[in-house]
Amino acid sequence: MTFSQGRADRPELYGLPMPMPPRPQRTPPLPVLPYRKPTPGRDYWVLDDVLPDVDAVRARCLAEDDWTEGYPYKPESWPGLRAMPGLTPEELALVERQVMKATGAGRLWQETAPGGATLNHNCVQVVGRDEGQVRPHTDSRALCRYAAVLYLNPDVPRDCGTSFYRQSLPGGTLGGNLVTAPHNNLVDALRTRFVSPDAFTEDVRVANKYNRLLLYTSNMIHSATGYWGSTLEDKRMTAVFFWMA
Repeated sequence: MTFSQGRADRPELYGLPMPMPPRPQRTPPLPVLPYRKPTPGRDYWVLDDVLPDVDAVRARCLAEDDWTEGYPYKPESWPGLRAMPGLTPEELALVERQVMKATGAGRLWQETAPGGATLNHNCVQVVGRDEGQVRPHTDSRALCRYAAVLYLNPDVPRDCGTSFYRQSLPGGTLGGNLVTAPHNNLVDALRTRFVSPDAFTEDVRVANKYNRLLLYTSNMIHSATGYWGSTLEDKRMTAVFFWMA
């Protein structure tokens, strides 16, 4: 086919497909989750002075030389540094006795997914101010019923603890905070991994306090309230735990 001058740059004249003008994308509304007000003694438990020698645990963590690196050191979705195990078997047993007493659970264990996946139980996490961000989420219902965080830095500000969140919906209304069956986690329940930054609002905040164990039901939306520090000694240091019961 021969094109005459002036027509070769007009593909509509020859039956060639034209790009459609962009159309505004309409984001479907997120499912509204069930809500239950986070209540101490039912949905979460604050256990202070949980370890008799927490200074020894912190010193051991500071001497750790085998950290696994996350963001920004490696292209990982999780921030900072991690090391396992955090507590010795004796220390962990002491913590678990207090967890069972608080919750009434007769037994605690770590669950394994059919494919072999597990959660990073008894894991020390160290995250600095510029390494992490607030990221509301839930833990897998298939792998744990309770989760806990043990605060291991005496000098981190109180507002670098843990917060519970609920949905913030269009029009200023509030949604829920729980992932329930048949869903296992927040991504399943919302049917997407990507939500707007204002999709959640803080509901309850628990302060960071040295040697405090915050225990909570793992299907409730939560996140670190904030991070702190720039060196191993002054960053937000915690140990995290996950139990089926």
